Amino acid sequence: MLALVLAVTLSGQAPPDRVSRLRAAMPRIDKVFEAFAKRARVPGITYGVLIDGRLVHTASVGVRELADKSAISPDTVFRIASMTKSFTALSILKLRDDGKLSLDDPAEMYVPELVTLTYPTADSPKLTIRHLLSHSTGFPEDNPWGDQQLAVTDDEFTEMLKGGIPFSTSPGTNYEYSNYGFAILGRVVTRVSGMPYADYVHDNILEPLGMTATTLQPASVRRGRLALGYRLEDNEFKEEPQLPDGAFGAMGGMLTSTRDLGRYVGFLMSAWPARDELDLGPVRRSSLREMQQPARSRPATVTGGIDGTPIQLNSSAYGYGLGIRQSCDYRQIVSHSGGLPGFGSQMRWLVDEGVGLIAMGNLTYTGWSGVFDEATEILRATGALTRRQPEPSAALLAARGDVTRLVNEWDDALADRIAAVNLFLDQSKERRRNQIAGLRDQVGACQSDAPFDVENALRGQWTMTCERGSLRVAITLAPTMPPKVQHLSVRPAPAESATPACGVR
Repeated sequence: MLALVLAVTLSGQAPPDRVSRLRAAMPRIDKVFEAFAKRARVPGITYGVLIDGRLVHTASVGVRELADKSAISPDTVFRIASMTKSFTALSILKLRDDGKLSLDDPAEMYVPELVTLTYPTADSPKLTIRHLLSHSTGFPEDNPWGDQQLAVTDDEFTEMLKGGIPFSTSPGTNYEYSNYGFAILGRVVTRVSGMPYADYVHDNILEPLGMTATTLQPASVRRGRLALGYRLEDNEFKEEPQLPDGAFGAMGGMLTSTRDLGRYVGFLMSAWPARDELDLGPVRRSSLREMQQPARSRPATVTGGIDGTPIQLNSSAYGYGLGIRQSCDYRQIVSHSGGLPGFGSQMRWLVDEGVGLIAMGNLTYTGWSGVFDEATEILRATGALTRRQPEPSAALLAARGDVTRLVNEWDDALADRIAAVNLFLDQSKERRRNQIAGLRDQVGACQSDAPFDVENALRGQWTMTCERGSLRVAITLAPTMPPKVQHLSVRPAPAESATPACGVR
């Protein structure tokens, strides 16, 4: 077993005490989770906070079993339901990386029962592995139905497939959450690898990551470690039966502990940023990043507007076994929830900020989104929830220095040396020289003392503080060797606004 210790450090403008400031917020985070457990009447919850791929804080509230009032610990095992889908996606990507399949292969290559599938239109494409991974199959959304399929046997699943599947839309045209589709992916893993899905996941993901408490078989978990699931009905808690693992396990059968889930989410978070560091696996970092990027868009949503709160537009999508969302505050939020009779769970992390949250509860469909939002706001209030900066290339750093000199004192020879062929065709050298001279007359002498806001290795912007104001300078380098300046903007710096760019009050 290779147990990996995963940590990614932030570069750029992160404050040196960032981690300690975030850690100092844990008592306040504990209070909001405790209040949530009481408010939602969850018998027991367990949760954790990750910073840069490390599980830095865990806590538990309540009991894993109501009868004997036994307490929950970070080693208590909960069912995580649809969070299993990311394990299935990882398995498919590993098989792809090993050259065993292509994401654009027709699914019927590996599941021949799909050959007789009747498509909704004559021009529908054949169902592919990529469609299945991204909920683009066109199968109807099936959450209420899918919950009750975990115990289906392989033979029963085969008969279901032979009987056909109805379509709500044509494959590849819409997002439609499909447990059925991920059950089919589980069969793909079995057929391509030549071993049962559960064994493949154990040997290729769980064991390499040191996830010793994670399993698809509730019966394999010692009772003293297993959280029992409950529903609240007629003001009474009623125990839900532990559903056995079956042919639909790939869509929602996994059980895990806080410690193991922390290892797993830390591994997914370790994909960022792309870097030269040795790739230890067990799945390539590039594949981890691939599954955390939009593959199928979802309808945008608008939140807020109540009691004076800002109205905000939220853009969301589905990757491979993971949801991706963008808000006014965070560029890339990756998450997945899980809900089954007796259980509710969620994992969520901010890609650019390197911070994640995990939680599990033993009440049917325990909902975590609100308390996760509260915890994130507490972390942001520390001022240390810093966005990870991309590393600028040497060419970009050099161009920043050269452009700063041009702004302070224009020099035609320097301008000619750093300009890409288009720069003075888009706007003449004389006009650029005069525009910058006019700004300098307006604001006085300037110095470049602000942080470099790097968007990528070849694009960035910075503020120059001047005697009577400040200037905002932005550059983009061209795809030439050496890279030269193809875009240059020098403008008065805008006043800071407390309202998010996409928020309307």
